[in-house]
Amino acid sequence: MLQKREKVLLLRTFHGRTLRIVREHYLRPSVPCNSQLCPQPATCHNDGKLLSSDVTHYMVPDWKVVQDYLEILEFPELKGIVFMQTACQAVQRQRGRRQYNKLRNLLKDARHDCVLFANEFQQSCYLPRERGESMEKWQSRSIYNAAAWYYHHCQHRMPIVMVTEDEEAIQQYGSETEGVFVISFKNYLDNFWPDLKAAHELCESILQSRRERENESQESHGKEYPEHVPLEVLEAGIKSGRYIQGTLNVNKHRAQMEAFVRLQGASSKDSDLISDILIHGMKARNRSIHGDVVVVELLPKSEWKGRTAALGESDGDDRAPGEAPSEPMPTGRVVGILQKNWRDYVVTFPSIEEVQSQGKNAQKILVTPWDYRIPKIRISTQQAEALQDFRVVVRIDSWESTSMYPNGHFVRVLGRIGDLEGEIATILVENSISVVPFSEAQMCEMPVNTPENPWKVSSQEERERKDLRKTHLVFSIDPSGCEDVDDTLSVRALDNGNLELGVHIADVTHFVAPHSYIDIEARTRATTYYLADRRYDMLPAILSADVCSLLGGVDRYAVSVMWELDKTSYEIKKVWYGRTIIRSAYKLFYEAAQDLLDGNFSVVKDIPEFKDLEERSRQAKLEELVWAIRKLTDIARHIRAKRDRCGALELEGVEVRIQLDEKKNIHDLIPKQPLEVHETVAECMILANHWVAKKIWESFPHQALLRRHPPPHQEFFSELRECAKAKGFFIDTRSNKALADSLDNANDPNDPIVNKLLRSMATQAMSNALYFSTGSCAEEEFHHYGLALDKYTHFTSPIRRYSDIIVHRLLMAAISKDKKMEIKENLFSNKDLEELCRHINNRNRAAQHSQKQSTELFQCMYFKDKDPETEERCISDGVIYSIRTNGVLVFIPRFGIKGAAYLRNKDGLVISCGPDGHSEWKPGSLQRFQNKITSTTTGGESVTFHLFDHVTVRISVQTSRCHSDTIRLEIISSKPHMTPDTELFQQSSLLLKSDLVKEVTRSVEEAQLAQEVEVNITEDYQKYCQTKGRSLYTLLEEIRDLALLDVSNSYGI
Repeated sequence: MLQKREKVLLLRTFHGRTLRIVREHYLRPSVPCNSQLCPQPATCHNDGKLLSSDVTHYMVPDWKVVQDYLEILEFPELKGIVFMQTACQAVQRQRGRRQYNKLRNLLKDARHDCVLFANEFQQSCYLPRERGESMEKWQSRSIYNAAAWYYHHCQHRMPIVMVTEDEEAIQQYGSETEGVFVISFKNYLDNFWPDLKAAHELCESILQSRRERENESQESHGKEYPEHVPLEVLEAGIKSGRYIQGTLNVNKHRAQMEAFVRLQGASSKDSDLISDILIHGMKARNRSIHGDVVVVELLPKSEWKGRTAALGESDGDDRAPGEAPSEPMPTGRVVGILQKNWRDYVVTFPSIEEVQSQGKNAQKILVTPWDYRIPKIRISTQQAEALQDFRVVVRIDSWESTSMYPNGHFVRVLGRIGDLEGEIATILVENSISVVPFSEAQMCEMPVNTPENPWKVSSQEERERKDLRKTHLVFSIDPSGCEDVDDTLSVRALDNGNLELGVHIADVTHFVAPHSYIDIEARTRATTYYLADRRYDMLPAILSADVCSLLGGVDRYAVSVMWELDKTSYEIKKVWYGRTIIRSAYKLFYEAAQDLLDGNFSVVKDIPEFKDLEERSRQAKLEELVWAIRKLTDIARHIRAKRDRCGALELEGVEVRIQLDEKKNIHDLIPKQPLEVHETVAECMILANHWVAKKIWESFPHQALLRRHPPPHQEFFSELRECAKAKGFFIDTRSNKALADSLDNANDPNDPIVNKLLRSMATQAMSNALYFSTGSCAEEEFHHYGLALDKYTHFTSPIRRYSDIIVHRLLMAAISKDKKMEIKENLFSNKDLEELCRHINNRNRAAQHSQKQSTELFQCMYFKDKDPETEERCISDGVIYSIRTNGVLVFIPRFGIKGAAYLRNKDGLVISCGPDGHSEWKPGSLQRFQNKITSTTTGGESVTFHLFDHVTVRISVQTSRCHSDTIRLEIISSKPHMTPDTELFQQSSLLLKSDLVKEVTRSVEEAQLAQEVEVNITEDYQKYCQTKGRSLYTLLEEIRDLALLDVSNSYGI
């Protein structure tokens, strides 16, 4: 029998507003206890993860313990933890979305022996808050009452230890119930886990940080920052338009001075502002940190400032486009923070000299974050000397108005500064990527495919699916060595003379059930993460490289889209969607497919499927395959031409492929030559994604997952237009069609690099493509600008993208709906789907950043051991593509590197070039114009550098203890770099890019052998790194701007 109560909730929305909600609250006689000791499992309805009975006690943390010590509760050694609903809701209210999501993920993770108990819905556990009782006292009372009930419910078979930081609660409840113990968290660790050293160190670090905060709050010295405005005033100010809400983005090149607030929510719609708001200086930032959702007050126009036009440290290509360099822009100051997005930060301790200068017994240490955008963090530790050569993870606890810096605590050591594995671990932490091995519970859900017990098609699936094994010639075209084959193609002539085109995608959702352990893990990861030398899979290899992979000659489940096309015009007559069984006849590589398309049949001897055939049979099968490839290519040309007429863009991007040695380490990195079959496969995938998008939107107009690419802001194209103008080209950016046409026409016959750079600039001006729920956007906002399609989604890569798994489930539900069948799939509501899309978009950005950072790491490690004065490879030709007040930005085609070259050095001298072009530094001045910059010495000598000029540059590495190393460029001649053999120069990029990864990998291995020491980091590496080397193939199919060739930012189609 349910009992009804009313409950008043104060909820914080995603945008930071507080809502007062009165809810009906129903109490139940039983809720899932999720314990193996439950005497009435049927009554409790226990399903899913159960608390182990193989422990000495159950531990119930108080709300304050969950808030302050969650990272210790995440230790897998701590077992038998019961998180009460009261404590979880306190974390949600007090610590925000990021901390609450960490707690939710911990509870879902099958590797951790912990469960949630919904005590506030259980009749015997629910306690209403008494008049005058503080929220904190009520929470502790509720949790203790639930702990006592849990002990009795388990029939006194398992002692309960409630841990709390409330001394009054320890005194009051400590001896109230036999079998229920109440102690402090530190006492708990001392008594139950005396040998868990890492937990004790972390606990001491957190306690020390708390003591520092308490001491600081008692001191009476002056305030460093103004107090934040109360939340109620902030909300009223946002509504009235006095304040503006947005996300803080710090400029990493000028982190102390420049930050920008990007408008969001109601603020951006109601405001007349069209640009971001500049926050100038740390005082105006008022303790907000990069990524925080902040509230800003605009300053009077007389106090507005402009962006800095000079090159900064490690300046490169990440600048915000479109702003005129020195024009004043809206400028403001932060008055409050709605949502703190604090995360784990990788830091470096000061050198031994710096530590000693702070005093011998100094415990408060200022550590420098790896990310330039994060301020220094003050932590308390006595290990500063021991840790000075290591990358270390810390967390921020608070930032008081009386403190110049935020306070934090030490969490763990990652690895030595400069070590490859330590630097890779740094990149993972900085992008909040935590990929541990798949758990036993997750692997238990996986199908079995062994020689003794091979996987095979079930008779039930044969009855329910369309069987294409005998009727369709199905084949895949992939990069050499690809293991995880997501997609296959087919084309055939129908009896009525028309054609049938088929796209067949791995049926991952057959093996990944909604809300299963592996589904939850895949949702958390959201994507497969690709770094320069390894990948971290979204799904276990048994699925990604075996049972789901559409390999040649084996039966596989697929989800197919098949179109009937007119035999001459290729217009689509009708379309069919459904689950199928296929057997791929050929697993072709791109190069082999292109040779067959071109009529070069000598490649047949390298195609395994042809090897054992007799001549006549081989010839017949070859003719059948060549017809299919040529027909597919012809259809793809037609589809592409149709999109081109609508304005589809072809922007700068280069694919590469990886060659591996027999140990599956990277042996070579080779630029992939653009082949027509690349376009053929891509067009078929785009067609499938487009038609699936239309289908799921028609069936579920308010809860379909689509992908949109908004048109870019016109002001972001200003630099592109100016650069093109310098070469006499006009770039029309009024529409995607006009932009595509004008980029096609902007070709300098004497310098093909010009068009490459212009397309790269156009790419930078683009907005990012994003996943979204159709219920959260007006239909006119669905459009994909880059592909020129009204509706688009991702359907074709479910092995490596969770978005595609959701789309597959939506498509299956749409098919069931058409057949008037019960929809078995559990579909997300619009609200839940929108939140999931935010998560996937966030993880995709993390994947892009980590991939770019790892590539830059390899570039720096490659050049680090070279002497730039004597090494021939460190001298290269560069092209100027942007002018600044104190230097230029240069692109090096040979290595695909973009970076800053200063024309004024730190001593104030400017560059001077003699008649032979060679440079030296002399006293003088710089004068910047729109498309050129002139350096004039005091002796009257001058040299002018124009946009798109070729210069000779020297490449070196600027090392940093605290941050990532960066490539440093120096102009050594105003003339192009000449090589003895032009053809050799053309090939040099191919040779040197292969050297880059190969040489870095070899030098790291040699260093490890020389040490002859067991490195503890190996265990962590194996925990993180699931696949090395070969898996990069799939990345390079999907991400078209690997920085080893071109570090221009992708606009993420």
